[in-house]
Amino acid sequence: MNFGGNEVIYNYEESRIIIVPVPYDATSTGMRGSDKGPDAIMEASVNLEFYDVETASEVHKMGIHTIDPVPEKGSPEALVNAVFHKTSHLLQDKKLPVIVGGNHTVSIGAVKAFSKYYPDLSVLQLDAHSDLRQEYEGSPFNHACTMARARELVPLVQVGIRSISAEELPFIDRERIFYAHELYYDKMLYQKAADKLTENVYVTIDLDVFDPSVMPSTGTPEPGGPDYFELMHFLRDVARKRNIVGFDVVELCPSTTNKSTDFMAAKIIYQLLSYIFA
Repeated sequence: MNFGGNEVIYNYEESRIIIVPVPYDATSTGMRGSDKGPDAIMEASVNLEFYDVETASEVHKMGIHTIDPVPEKGSPEALVNAVFHKTSHLLQDKKLPVIVGGNHTVSIGAVKAFSKYYPDLSVLQLDAHSDLRQEYEGSPFNHACTMARARELVPLVQVGIRSISAEELPFIDRERIFYAHELYYDKMLYQKAADKLTENVYVTIDLDVFDPSVMPSTGTPEPGGPDYFELMHFLRDVARKRNIVGFDVVELCPSTTNKSTDFMAAKIIYQLLSYIFA
């Protein structure tokens, strides 16, 4: 299914924005179901209004095209390579890739591709979990290791974090991590986080960054996160000050009863695109 349904249909050649579904769940360690996330987001996106009130723009006119899902279901190493090659091809074609997971392992291949294509790149991680384990359940490419692999390639800024294992503590950069409890009391820290970013920025959005009262449909929900406007307005400010070259949205575990979370994930994608191109 195309992002936006039948209202937003553009072919590959005329599209600046390419949606890349990656329905991968093999390394998930909480609740399973993130492989169903991309389809749920595509289905919910049919209900989007394509005039954005906040930016007074219609970003779909840049061209939004959804390609076939990355089909890899095997080892995390194979998945990382598949996403890397797909993303590299899109960057060579001068597209802005939007990776839609799947669990957070899908981000590793994307970051690797962007790091080779864009100089002066940093990663902005919006997440409840630091994901800095060096290895987990026998793999360095488990979703719990995503940011450990990313920081081997580019500088990392972590925002919204509120869950860390003791083994990750030696790998924490206290100057580049912004905990949710600190952000709750001091909103100026969002500005400090933005200032840590380089000129070119790749954004990875693990949906469990939001408070579960807003986004309950994730594999590993963690209380204490920001709400929708707080986090999106931070991204708006980042888009104004830096060059967001691509992003991913991961870890939606769709509910059979609460479809509002699917729509929220679709809205996040369209809203961030509106900020980038406004």
